[in-house]
Amino acid sequence: MLGTPFLSRRSAAARLTATTIRTVAHPSEIVVRPAGLRDLDAVGRLLHDFNTEFGEPTPSPSVLADRLRQLLEGGDTAILIAGEGPDGLAVLRFRAAIWSSGMECYLAELFVVPSRRRQGLGRALMEAAINQATERGADTMDIGVDEPDTAARHLYESLGFTNRAGGADGPVMYVYERDL
Repeated sequence: MLGTPFLSRRSAAARLTATTIRTVAHPSEIVVRPAGLRDLDAVGRLLHDFNTEFGEPTPSPSVLADRLRQLLEGGDTAILIAGEGPDGLAVLRFRAAIWSSGMECYLAELFVVPSRRRQGLGRALMEAAINQATERGADTMDIGVDEPDTAARHLYESLGFTNRAGGADGPVMYVYERDL
């Protein structure tokens, strides 16, 4: 699935109600930690719920947990979780860069459960993801996001991400995908 929707596509009235009745925590007050092997069943459920919410096909939570175990053991993947449930996650994939001696980091998934959205978890996860990528030697981070997901796009742009090559006046960059 291309994109990392992190906020639902609710009506403006529903968003306003959610905003006015929830207290938004500052991201620095939210605990984000690396997921360990003991967390993978919960992470598998989150990823399953993520694809289910957006009508995408998905393996079962247990199949996802097994796959994530393989990816974590391979060393090129990091998973960050936030909230007691956990209530949100960020999945990062790393590879050696071509154009620098550093690493490239791809944000494969960012998801916050619907009941915890608009409370700062997405921003806290993104800030922790940026820190994790920097600590692991990455000098770039890539994200794919669906055009209609304006909330996620706003979050990414507020953190300095751009879809313009060479700066604000550069041409729009596109991400293409093909199932094989």
